[in-house]
Amino acid sequence: MTLTGVFVRLKLSLLRNGLRQSAGRTAAYVVSAVLAVLCGAGLVLALVVLRGSGHAATVAVLLTGLLAVAWAVMPLFFPGGDETLDPTRLVMLPLQPGPLVRALLVSSLVGFGPLFTLCLAVGSAVALSRGAFAAVVAVVAVPLVLLVCVALARAVAAGNVRLLTSRRGRDLAVLSGLVIAVGIQFVNFGVQRLGRAGGLSALDPAAEVVRWVPPASAVAAVGSAGEGRYGEAAAGLLLSAAALGALLYAWRRSLVKLMTAPDGSTLAAASRPPRAGSPGWRWPEGRAGTVVGRSLRYVVRDPKTKAAWVTSLAIGLIVPLFNALQGTGSVYLACFSAGMLGILMYNQFGQDASAFWMVALTISSARDAYEELRARALALAVITLPFVVLVTGVTAAVLGDWWALPGALGLSFGVLGAMLGTGAVASSLFPYSIPQDSGFKNVAPGQTGLAWISLTGGMVAAVLLCAPLIALTVWLDATTGPAGRLLLLVLGAGWGTLLTWAGLRLAAPRTADRLPEILAAVSRG
Repeated sequence: MTLTGVFVRLKLSLLRNGLRQSAGRTAAYVVSAVLAVLCGAGLVLALVVLRGSGHAATVAVLLTGLLAVAWAVMPLFFPGGDETLDPTRLVMLPLQPGPLVRALLVSSLVGFGPLFTLCLAVGSAVALSRGAFAAVVAVVAVPLVLLVCVALARAVAAGNVRLLTSRRGRDLAVLSGLVIAVGIQFVNFGVQRLGRAGGLSALDPAAEVVRWVPPASAVAAVGSAGEGRYGEAAAGLLLSAAALGALLYAWRRSLVKLMTAPDGSTLAAASRPPRAGSPGWRWPEGRAGTVVGRSLRYVVRDPKTKAAWVTSLAIGLIVPLFNALQGTGSVYLACFSAGMLGILMYNQFGQDASAFWMVALTISSARDAYEELRARALALAVITLPFVVLVTGVTAAVLGDWWALPGALGLSFGVLGAMLGTGAVASSLFPYSIPQDSGFKNVAPGQTGLAWISLTGGMVAAVLLCAPLIALTVWLDATTGPAGRLLLLVLGAGWGTLLTWAGLRLAAPRTADRLPEILAAVSRG
């Protein structure tokens, strides 16, 4: 059997064995497969419907360009999605670079990502092809688009494999959720701007540039051939073919370097003189200072905690600010940032994982548990309170509605206090483990129900607890002037403090009584 056949069988074996690890992974794979097939079929149908439309070329070219960008960044944010992305596992095998590149390229065509890319390429070709010559060009352009995308992902992965297998690479992987969330907000913003700018015609200038960038140039060549511009069609195909050759060459060079050169980062680390120990952060003596310092170190050093914080901070800023920039927002929408950051109070013990036993040893009474939870809430408030004030102030400045600023701050403080209080109770009643070896899973297998109960139940309870404050805000905002809004600031801060104190008081005895159960729950990952 040829080397290519061996690698294809290896890829299929990796997929099959991965599905045998757990029923949850099998179910997720099946759902992903169904969604990929449905999305691919829907994309082909949508592009076919666009056939003959004046915007067909714009849509096809830009979609192909966006898909190529996705293929380029996918290895950086999802390095664990494909075990064959790390060629250093093949270092000890007597393989030549040329056959290895061919085998890896063909095996990379196995999967739902290549299938979705093929659907997009076929749909684009059908939407743009008119005439026999365009059909011939499409036969060449479709596989060219697929090969360029796959080779691009492989070249990026091979060129950055040292990063992807390091701690920084794992940190980058867990931030993929942030990239997706921010990307969705930008897409939403762009769609709304397009609606006001006159539809897809506003994208024509961008499409004129992207149509000369591989692999979108191959798709544009189909349209050029259908319109009789044979020189442009040939140039588009040649650009994509040249890009494919350059990517394969860069990929081959990276493989040769990985297979023959020592790990430069390891050599540099070995030759670097030891650094003097830094004094670190200084906190007051006692449990409060120790817990606050430990919690903030988690934010900086733990990949999962860091990803959760960065995601909450980014989305909490983007949603109110983007709505304000579009002129459709309100200063009170800044409460969303308080809610996003308040969610971080839920499952406080899950971030400790099996190391929670050291925390449990220090808790011998409800008073100890109260001080532990209070210090964790304080660590969260140290970052959250200034950030909420900043977001609310920026939103008010963009909208020019400074009179609503005190009321919005008061409501935000109330929401944050409700989230801290309910989060403490949820942490004691519904703890769950956060897997440390996966960049994608935030819940251990079998504990998804606990996570949903904790988050959903806690947020519903927080909304109900804030209902009186929300009603008072609406009434005072409609019936009083600046004095009423200042009163909202005082009442909101006081209500939030009261809810936090009550939640901590309720959670403390339950935490002290359930230490073994909490340790067992958070140690599963």
